[in-house]
Amino acid sequence: MTEELELEREEADDREDAYTLDRKAIAAILNAVEMDDRDRLIELMEPLHAADIADLLEQIDSDDRLGLIHLYGKEFDGDILSELDETLREEVIGILHPEVLADAVRELDTDDVVDLVEDLDQPQQDAILGALEAGDAAAVRQSLTYPEYSAGRLMQREVVMAPEHWSVGDAIDFMRNSDNLPEQFYHVILVDPKLRPVANVTLGKIMSSRRDVLLRSITEETFHTIPVTQYEGDVAYAFNQYHLISAPVVDDNDRLVGVITIDDAMAVLDEENEEDILRLAGVDGESRLSDRVIDTTKRRFPWLAVNLLTAVLASLVIAQFEEAITQVVALAVLMPIVASMGGNAGTQSLTVAVRALATRDLTTANIWRVIRREVAVGLINGIAFAVIMGIVGLLWFGSAQLGGVIAAAMVVNLVVAGLAGIVIPVVLDKAGIDPALASGAFVTTVTDVVGFFAFLGLAVVVLL
Repeated sequence: MTEELELEREEADDREDAYTLDRKAIAAILNAVEMDDRDRLIELMEPLHAADIADLLEQIDSDDRLGLIHLYGKEFDGDILSELDETLREEVIGILHPEVLADAVRELDTDDVVDLVEDLDQPQQDAILGALEAGDAAAVRQSLTYPEYSAGRLMQREVVMAPEHWSVGDAIDFMRNSDNLPEQFYHVILVDPKLRPVANVTLGKIMSSRRDVLLRSITEETFHTIPVTQYEGDVAYAFNQYHLISAPVVDDNDRLVGVITIDDAMAVLDEENEEDILRLAGVDGESRLSDRVIDTTKRRFPWLAVNLLTAVLASLVIAQFEEAITQVVALAVLMPIVASMGGNAGTQSLTVAVRALATRDLTTANIWRVIRREVAVGLINGIAFAVIMGIVGLLWFGSAQLGGVIAAAMVVNLVVAGLAGIVIPVVLDKAGIDPALASGAFVTTVTDVVGFFAFLGLAVVVLL
């Protein structure tokens, strides 16, 4: 039995460490840096993916980061910059030798370069754009003119397109003879004479069809174009909703200007999910583990201040029943239970609502059904826990009346918590306020105030 438990524990550790950097490997890399052994460093870094190297740079301190980058030198890859956390890019770019930076940037697609330079200071932007070929630099500058967080910032300018009348053979010959195909692409985009995209043809269909087959006869059934100014969150939603692999981006005249691929769309979706999770806790969505203490403090302080104000409001409610609490000390003992249960129930409903709003599953068409469901859930849970707390009140304090008071307060607060957890995010969303960031403080206030008022108010009526 002991051997089986040990085996299960080892398997759990392996699952937890899957796709993460090995601690021994990190130690060996840092040792090579300390010993100034460049050959050993390159040998250790060679098997690592760019994303793993970016993780390594994020996990070590600034001194080790400086030494590693200097010793690694010209081996530094552009994909590492692309994978690196935004909060560290500026620091790493400042460390890299200009020639190393130029070589690294030239390897990237235009969408990766845009993502790299959009948050940098002007001198660093100019340095990176100066390392690119004139055409690529112009394409990046054009993308930077589009609104932040828009499809124009997300797209890559390198596209593979073909006229509607081409055959499979024409497309294959064109791609074989082209010197500047994107490193990765999934579709050939069919365009009309005015360069307006009309359909996608997958590479799989092209490779499995005869040369004389017309491209327009093997196009994909699902085809969507993305306006260049569309918000990137909407773009990610479209990719997820319609199972897109890539989609052409069009300007105001519906002319093809670029393409967005699934990796970029899913990166946006991941960022949106991460921001929602952080904001539910009152933490700014831009917070990172590598942030400085002062920056983290500044981001968290405002919502802690809001929470303080809501706590004061709840305390004012308690103060109205000071005499009752003095006479029945058990009320002070049981108050936190009512508030805590309401807060947890509200958070459960709130999390469901915020996620449903983000995925657009919660709409005006189903809002009342969802509200009824959450209220019903709150009522059922309230009754169940009311029975439990009624028995607790009777056994603990020997008072059936006290047990009845906390039982009734529990039902009221859990019903209100379920209602508030759904309604508040929806109202904030309609008002143009991020529900993930603002809902928590309001829901907590409602459940605390209602919970304390219901419990203490009923206690005054029944017990005094």
